[in-house]
Amino acid sequence: MTTFLLILIVLGAVVFLVMKSQQRNGGSSARQLDDAKADARQSIERLGGQVYNLTGNDDASRQALADAGERYNAAGSQIDQATSPVQARLAKQTALEGLYYIRAARTAMGMDPGPEVPTIEGQKAAGSVTEDREVEFEGRKVAASPNPSSATPNYYPGGRVAGRPVPAGWYSEPWWKPALVAGAWGMGSMLLFSAMFSGMAGVGYGADQFASGDGGFDGGGNDFDGDQSGFDGGGNDFGGGNDFGGGNDFGGNDFGGGDFGGGDFGGFDF
Repeated sequence: MTTFLLILIVLGAVVFLVMKSQQRNGGSSARQLDDAKADARQSIERLGGQVYNLTGNDDASRQALADAGERYNAAGSQIDQATSPVQARLAKQTALEGLYYIRAARTAMGMDPGPEVPTIEGQKAAGSVTEDREVEFEGRKVAASPNPSSATPNYYPGGRVAGRPVPAGWYSEPWWKPALVAGAWGMGSMLLFSAMFSGMAGVGYGADQFASGDGGFDGGGNDFDGDQSGFDGGGNDFGGGNDFGGGNDFGGNDFGGGDFGGGDFGGFDF
């Protein structure tokens, strides 16, 4: 009888310790999620304040503000759906990207760009445009520049899109946009990348590395490996139903409803 009671006591103690351990782990996970969400919301709120208080005065600033507004909507959707710290960090990255668009818009308007923004995933390794370039591609001229102008009103802060690096800079058209929306690159992307960036200082990889996804890889990327089941990241359209001053037609290219102008984006076969 005494032995039986000792066994029951030992089993009870083990069950108690296991339950306490699970409670501690659960509480720790909840705190980590809450902390990650709070951190993300700081960047989202900072972005929202800029989006609603700035008005562009030229094509470049209006387009950058439209892109910032899209990122704001996407980040809000992502943080509302976040059920893990990984997903909360993804929402923060989206907001930080939006803040880079804010800085670009302010620069285009001749304003102080404001406080520095933390580096986003893949940005440093993707490089940046360091000189004016204009190339002929598929019967049209595509330009890149380190500075905004009427010829290069489309900004990208640098990073990885659909697994491939896109250098930071100002462009005549958002040539990365189809891959951003569709999640895959067309065959023409490597040819355009080669023509545009070959030999450019600031872009330390070639078209072959771009095509394979190896170019600019810094071990980060934007894939945020982890449990993201049931998490759509705001649908990747960065829309959210707000116009933010228009400027979303990307120079007459139809991105509505996944159309991409009938499937032919100026040489990109989707």
